[in-house]
Amino acid sequence: MKWIETDLPGCVVIEPRVFGDDRGFFYESFNMDRLAEHGVTPTFVQGNVSKSSRGVLRGLHYQWPKPQGKFVTVLQGEVWDVAVDIRAGSPTFGRWTGVVLNEENRRHFWIPEGFAHGFVVLSETALFSYLCTATYDPSADAAVRWDDPSLAIDWPVSSPLLSAKDSAAPLLAEVAADRLPRFE
Repeated sequence: MKWIETDLPGCVVIEPRVFGDDRGFFYESFNMDRLAEHGVTPTFVQGNVSKSSRGVLRGLHYQWPKPQGKFVTVLQGEVWDVAVDIRAGSPTFGRWTGVVLNEENRRHFWIPEGFAHGFVVLSETALFSYLCTATYDPSADAAVRWDDPSLAIDWPVSSPLLSAKDSAAPLLAEVAADRLPRFE
């Protein structure tokens, strides 16, 4: 397993060792002992899979006050995946990092609690898998606008396909302080 730090402390890209031959391939998609060696010890309580078409952008989502850490990967296709630090008081508040996840690089992306998360599909379709550290709670559901100018995320699309919820998401500066996680 290759451990790749990003510009945001805590957000990490993980490249598994892949064993393959003319029959196919094998890799560990999750190993708690390997994560723990790097100080990451999540307890996953929910797993989700979504399928989306080219140009679909999902995000930037988070939960508060019941935050979710997410361990994400792409099983088929390709996405540009983004994490944004939205923890009030964080030295990296409002900064983002992005990574390409696809079926070829088999990368995983760990996004800790306190970060907003989103992705846009770059391939014809993408099958996206994620493990979460908290169950989905509609009362804690929240989002930040994908194209917030203060975040200046370098999305590889200009006119994505959005849900009504994501189209109406507020700018980060418009989110009430009590609806943001806190840096500890």
